[in-house]
Amino acid sequence: MVLIWGYSWVLMKIALRHAHPFDFAALRVGIGAALLFATVKFQRRPLALSGYRMAFVLGTLQVALFVALSHFALLYAGPGKTSVLVFTMPFWMVVFAHFMLRERMRGIQWLAVALAFAGLVLIVAPWQLTSLTGSLLALAAGVVWAFSAVLSKRWPTPGADPLLFTAWQLLFGFGWLALLARIHPHPPVEWATEFIVALAFSAVFATAIGWWLWTYVLSTTTAGIAGLNSLGIPVIAVLGSALQLGERPSAPELSGMLMIGIALAMLAWIGLRRARPVAAASPCD
Repeated sequence: MVLIWGYSWVLMKIALRHAHPFDFAALRVGIGAALLFATVKFQRRPLALSGYRMAFVLGTLQVALFVALSHFALLYAGPGKTSVLVFTMPFWMVVFAHFMLRERMRGIQWLAVALAFAGLVLIVAPWQLTSLTGSLLALAAGVVWAFSAVLSKRWPTPGADPLLFTAWQLLFGFGWLALLARIHPHPPVEWATEFIVALAFSAVFATAIGWWLWTYVLSTTTAGIAGLNSLGIPVIAVLGSALQLGERPSAPELSGMLMIGIALAMLAWIGLRRARPVAAASPCD
């Protein structure tokens, strides 16, 4: 998921050369939803959910509002480093999880949070931002994403298959995004080859597979840890931009990526330590 979503920022930069952000968002989400529904249908499984409330709520917040805010930010700030502000999400997630889920961060986890936050600040370099409006919109996108992720942990849909639940979530989100693209005046899409390639990757991998993986991750780990591990996404985005678009990271950016890498290694080490007692207590012993 981290690799897919990290590289998707590079392709989003390319796609926005040929399409308005609202058109691109509606297209990628709509195609992604259709692919997931087709997969469920191919498996000869029913398409109905046991309940649609959370699918609608998350489709509205986690898909439509989040994507609209992050893409709308690009209208003001451009698809550059400012978009990485979206990934303040993990820190908002820790805050929301503390109050809504009573999840507690202890000991070395707080050190990992502080180290990762410092690394993210170095990558984003808020002292170099050129658009306050774009920055605030990107921050708002991170807050909305974090809140909706914690909300899905607070009120899960019992027995919902992650693949089918993600399909409905994307479908509800597509409805809002299509309406937004319809009512907002802008030039039509330029169907260039590089746009089609970028759209295909964004729809199949970043949207359909990526959101399905995110739904699965949230269902199998704590909200705070899931959010913190997503900090690898802006690292991949910066590296991808350097390799494909020639945007070379500065010394502070490289230092920030190293700090985030260390923080993620610390979290992985904590996870391994917690898993050992479970393995030791297995019936095989």
